[in-house]
Amino acid sequence: MENNSHSPKSSRRNFIKNTSLATAGFYIVPRHVLGKGYVAPSDKLVVAGIGAGGKGESDIKNFFDSGKAEIAVLCDVDDRRAATTRGRFPKAKYYKDFRKMLDKEHKNIDACSVSIPDHNHAVAAMAAMQLGKHVYVQKPLTHDIYEARTLTEAARKYKVVTQMGNQGASGDGVRQLIDWYKAGIIGDVTEVYCYTDRPVWPQGIAWPTEKPTVPKELDWNLWLGTAPYKDYVDHVVPFNWRGWWDYGTGALGDMACHIMQPAFAVLELGYPVGAECSVSTRYVENWQQAYFPDSGPVSSHIILTFKQPDGKPDLRLHWMDGGIQPQRPLELQPNETMGDGGNGIIFYGTKGKMMAGTYGINPQLLPTSKTTETTVPQTIARVPNGDDGHYAAWVEAAIAGYGSDAANNLSSRFDLAGPLTESVLMGNLAIRSYNIQKKNEKNEIEYPGRHIQLVWDGPNTKITNFDEANQFVKRTYREGWTLGV
Repeated sequence: MENNSHSPKSSRRNFIKNTSLATAGFYIVPRHVLGKGYVAPSDKLVVAGIGAGGKGESDIKNFFDSGKAEIAVLCDVDDRRAATTRGRFPKAKYYKDFRKMLDKEHKNIDACSVSIPDHNHAVAAMAAMQLGKHVYVQKPLTHDIYEARTLTEAARKYKVVTQMGNQGASGDGVRQLIDWYKAGIIGDVTEVYCYTDRPVWPQGIAWPTEKPTVPKELDWNLWLGTAPYKDYVDHVVPFNWRGWWDYGTGALGDMACHIMQPAFAVLELGYPVGAECSVSTRYVENWQQAYFPDSGPVSSHIILTFKQPDGKPDLRLHWMDGGIQPQRPLELQPNETMGDGGNGIIFYGTKGKMMAGTYGINPQLLPTSKTTETTVPQTIARVPNGDDGHYAAWVEAAIAGYGSDAANNLSSRFDLAGPLTESVLMGNLAIRSYNIQKKNEKNEIEYPGRHIQLVWDGPNTKITNFDEANQFVKRTYREGWTLGV
């Protein structure tokens, strides 16, 4: 159902109710309260931060530092992680459960930042959007492909301003790569290599067997959220959850939205049509493979295939993690750094090559001497302050409203971030399919998802040639949690 709480009549009633905010120490009236055609006296966006520690801490500070955001509400399941942000914004109300926060505070806020573990991104963002709140969601946008598609559609349905937290999308580097490509400097791109030194947390391991006491400051049940119930173990919170499929999305989820994004921006990629992978294998004994399907691999190589327009050959996008890197381009001198060292992206074109580091920083043509020798027209406007302006751009777009030029020009609004995230998660689907076990008629274990290319029907979100892989398109949430669609 379309949210109609922002009608002029109901907004005036809400304004009268919300005058009580002043007694709580708030003097910023949410913009939506004054009705269509009016703005709050301070012209600020009133933000609630879902996730106040870690990345949430820096996200919230960046919104505030834009000078156009008021941090009115904070929410975190772990009081330890939230302590610094709560100290920075002592007047902000504080909750542990984002559902209760939205229920009680939705009339008092304009927007939500979602900076929590991947497995709860979608439910928090959707709950906020359904209340008509603009949302900024950390990368990767979601934990599974179905969620990414659903959030992308919901942003249009609820007419909210959206942005994913891959700040490099707003950087000058990505725009320079686009300018070079549009000028035809490297010709038609046939292959792209993306690589990272992540994971920098344990993966390819067994779930711990110890059962320590849950820290008193942490609500473990709320932290689990949509994930199946498991007893608390050390080190999963606050960081190592990234290596467990129930919660995180591995090296791909952590870095691919930063490193693959330039390829999507430069080449205007859509959905892949195929995915294949190879994965590092650990051995616990001679000839005995380790089998820990709940945890991501130590390293992997993903190949996504994309159809190109105008009869051009298919594009192959490679992803390498765990420190595995592609061959150095011949145009690089022996002592020149490829990418930024541990991470990077290389475009192979019919007329030349170009590369960049994480976030698209330090873009270079190859050989690198061509970078300063080449001048091309600027075809795409730069974001003020580049990647540092990624946060302010969303704040200003949310103030301007859905459909405004500012909103339509955001670098990672969901209609861009959604397809990118789906492609990233397609790599994880391939990895997890690689570990599917079956027994043959001789009771021997086989891996039918290995050594094949998975064929992807993007419009219908379905693998068409290996049905077992489709279990990774959409998760089943734990009882009590729903995406609300």
